[in-house]
Amino acid sequence: MTEGTIKRVRAKAPASKAAGKSAARAPSKASSKAAEKRAARQVWAEQAGLLFESPDDIICGVDEAGRGPLAGPVTAAAVILDPARPIAGLDDSKALSAKAREALYELIVERALAWCVASASVEEIDSLNILHATMLAMRRAVEGLSVTPTLAKIDGNRCPVLPVRSEAVIGGDALVPSISAASIIAKVTRDRMLLELHEAFPVYGFDAHAGYGTAQHMAALRTHGPCEHHRRSFAPVREAYALHGIALPGAAKALSAARPDDAFTPA
Repeated sequence: MTEGTIKRVRAKAPASKAAGKSAARAPSKASSKAAEKRAARQVWAEQAGLLFESPDDIICGVDEAGRGPLAGPVTAAAVILDPARPIAGLDDSKALSAKAREALYELIVERALAWCVASASVEEIDSLNILHATMLAMRRAVEGLSVTPTLAKIDGNRCPVLPVRSEAVIGGDALVPSISAASIIAKVTRDRMLLELHEAFPVYGFDAHAGYGTAQHMAALRTHGPCEHHRRSFAPVREAYALHGIALPGAAKALSAARPDDAFTPA
C-alpha cells in the first residue's frame, strides 16, 4: 500500500463454533488489567455524565501510528468491532510485543465488522505539519470504512473533522477495545511499510527502529544524509541536510509553520 492510499475491508463470514471457542480462552494478566481499566473508565464516565454513545450507536475506534518518527508516512486506522465475535487481549499496541500485535492483527481483520487503514504521506506531513497530517489520515480511515459509523472514538485529546459524531478519549488505546484494535492495525501496517523502506534504503536501519530517532538512525543521517522518505519539516532531518550542505527550499516557511504539537520526540 502506497502513501496516502486507503485500504478498506469488511469482515469475512462468521467463523465456525470451534473458532468461537478459541476466542473465549481465559484472558492473560495483561488483558485482565486492560479490562479493569475499561470498567473503571465506564463507571467514571457514567458518574460524570460523559457517555456520548447510545445502545443503537455503531462505534468505530480510531488511532494513529507514526507521529514521532523522522521518516515514513503517518498511518491511521478505524475499526468497528463485532460484539458477537469478541477478541481477547486487545490493548494499546505499544504495550504488546510484535508477535502479539501480528496475531491480534489477523484476528481483527477476520472478526471486525469493518476496518480501514489510511495514511498521510511525507509530502503531506511536510506541507501540513504532523498534527494536521495525522488528522487527515484519521479522517481518511473513518471515511473509508465500508460500514458507516454513527460515533467515532478517537485516541487522544482532539478529533479530526468528520462527517459523524466524535469523542476524544485520552488513553483510549488502552481503555476502549475498538481504539485498541485501531492502534494495532495502524502500528502493524506502518511497521510493514518501514520494512519495505528498509529493503530500498538499508543504510538507515528502518527495520530496527521504524524511523524513530534512535542513536543508530541519527548516526546514519549524519553519515549518509536524508533520503526522500525523511520528513524535511523535522529538525534532525533539516540539520542532516545542512550538515551535507544541502539547502532546503521552503525551509523557512516550514519552520514558521511549526507548532508545539509538532515537536520531535526521540525514541
